[in-house]
Amino acid sequence: QVQLVESGGGMVQAGGSLRLSCAASGRPFSSYVMGWFRQAPGKDREFVAGISRTGGNVYYPDSVKGRFTISRDNAKNTVDLQMNSLKPEDTAVYYCAADRSGTYYNTRSEPYDYWGQGTQVTVSS
Repeated sequence: QVQLVESGGGMVQAGGSLRLSCAASGRPFSSYVMGWFRQAPGKDREFVAGISRTGGNVYYPDSVKGRFTISRDNAKNTVDLQMNSLKPEDTAVYYCAADRSGTYYNTRSEPYDYWGQGTQVTVSS
């Protein structure tokens, strides 16, 4: 089992940047594919980034490609999400998640086994 705790959320103006971090504890962190998801009020949870166990492969949906960057440090048991050129539509609660057996390009939330509590990101226009 792994425990995940996100940090780094906040409020920023459109065009600004934020960096989210997720700290993991428990089973060897490097055995998990890691992902970031977000959920806005009244909307389904949406995949925003995935990273392979070694960090050598990443995947983004078109909605964030070129603006968001996911990275991980297996020595520190952390996964980060750098968000640039933020837009009001990026406003949501952001969650990190761990998947024991899946792939980094899986965009569905169901296969992910463990979730953090979420951190709010608000982008004002």
